[in-house]
Amino acid sequence: CDLMNQGILALVSSIGCTSAGSLQSLADAMHIPHLFIQRSTAGTPRSGCGLTRSNRNDDYTLSVRPPVYLNDVILRVVTEYAWQKFIIFYDNDYDIRGIQEFLDKVSQQGMDVALQKVENNINKMITGLFATMRIEELNRYRDTLRRAILVMNPSTAKSFITEVVETNLVAFDCHWIIINEEINDVDVQELVRRSIGRLTIIRQTFPVPQNISQRCFRGNHRISSSLCDPKDPFSQSMEISNLYIYDTVLLLANAFHKKLEDRKWHSMASLTCIRKNSKPWQGGRSMLETIKKGGVNGLTGELEFAENGGNPNVHFEILGTNYGEDLGRGIRKLGCWNPVTGLNGSLTDRKLENNMRGVVLRVVTVLEEPFVMVSENVLGKPKKYQGFSIDVLEALATYLGFKYEIYVAPDHKYGSPQDDGSWNGLIGELVFKRADIGISALTITPDRENVVDFTTRYMDYSVGVLLRKAEKTVDMFACLAPFDLSLWACIAGTVLLVGLLVYLLNWLNPPRLQMGSMTSTTLYNSMWFVYGSFVQQG
Repeated sequence: CDLMNQGILALVSSIGCTSAGSLQSLADAMHIPHLFIQRSTAGTPRSGCGLTRSNRNDDYTLSVRPPVYLNDVILRVVTEYAWQKFIIFYDNDYDIRGIQEFLDKVSQQGMDVALQKVENNINKMITGLFATMRIEELNRYRDTLRRAILVMNPSTAKSFITEVVETNLVAFDCHWIIINEEINDVDVQELVRRSIGRLTIIRQTFPVPQNISQRCFRGNHRISSSLCDPKDPFSQSMEISNLYIYDTVLLLANAFHKKLEDRKWHSMASLTCIRKNSKPWQGGRSMLETIKKGGVNGLTGELEFAENGGNPNVHFEILGTNYGEDLGRGIRKLGCWNPVTGLNGSLTDRKLENNMRGVVLRVVTVLEEPFVMVSENVLGKPKKYQGFSIDVLEALATYLGFKYEIYVAPDHKYGSPQDDGSWNGLIGELVFKRADIGISALTITPDRENVVDFTTRYMDYSVGVLLRKAEKTVDMFACLAPFDLSLWACIAGTVLLVGLLVYLLNWLNPPRLQMGSMTSTTLYNSMWFVYGSFVQQG
């Protein structure tokens, strides 16, 4: 309160969207320039704040950070990659409504998109998947993970990638996109080191002067080397919000200096925590216009404001790797994106080079129709093979330029572990390096994956049961279905026999008590008495 009583020239806030609304109301009511710097939780990607904009003459809030363009960037990248089916992972702190516009557009284009929240305990989450899903469901889930977008903070992304790689939920043909404004160079290297397959990283970037001697100078202002040097560990660990705070203070200092030079200085706004009748600052509009007309070239590049009170200057950098099995492989810049020019660069995959000319590969196989079959077997000549797998092998050989020799596994088996730890069959030929490639209708199992590398499966096989469709007919005697015909005959015979015996006993020795309302001395009543005993009715 003491500081507020001494006077206020401007409010600078680096908070979340919820608190920003309250400060916006205060700034608008008291005519105090409010420079709002949106801050996300723990490095989680931002969602749009949606601050209420009133009449421009009554709006004193300026948004220092540019608008959230994640929807536009993701849509452009996904379209460039021609994805049609993928899954989006997001952490607990991210507001999924932030990409609602992107979800609506991809839905209109017919893309198949799934959403899944990543819990704080990632290990428990992955363990739960293995405990609740059947093998067929896990296989379908693995197929879904081949294309994924991660909208989360770098720390959660690192842990999540580590878990799915170690549990073999992803293969080397996967392609993941990680998008977050708060990703530094250290995070990039760590994400690449932990991932497999192809990885694309989208982050916000700032222009760096090419002249190294000028990197720490912004006009007459000199910036500390720990902030302006992109290789300095301190600058690497700084959040983007803090960079905007630095530039905002620099912008305000220039605005105050200009007011002093123009001799248009007004008394400062005074607020009190006790009195409720504080009057709006008369010099607020003039100070706001001076801030809006000014600009500064700082750590975040050009900081200036458009007519709507927002900062239009933003640049995204798109980094990526190629498909590969090597952990820690290199990453390169694929392109950049900004709201004015859109995507600059190419995201297309690098084609495989025909660098296997003259190489002869030994291929081991096991005959299995229709994948591998003998098409020609002439005495004294090598056997010729045909089938679906052979067609795939031939296409690869034509594209890459290698030649191959095929032979059948000596024991005609696919391969299983032996008591001494060795392998037989096709797998054994690969393990002992007698063959370079194995090709057949081979089932992928965890034990086999531990000793050899598999390509992506091209067929899922499961056992099915075929039943004849039941005919729907109306049967008047369906009530007899619970018992066999012979049992019904025995029941009827028992009623007749016991009824006859009861009648004879009554006839030979008439009873002193009545059964029902009359003396049961007739054969008719005896039969009904026995039948009533069976059905437990009178």
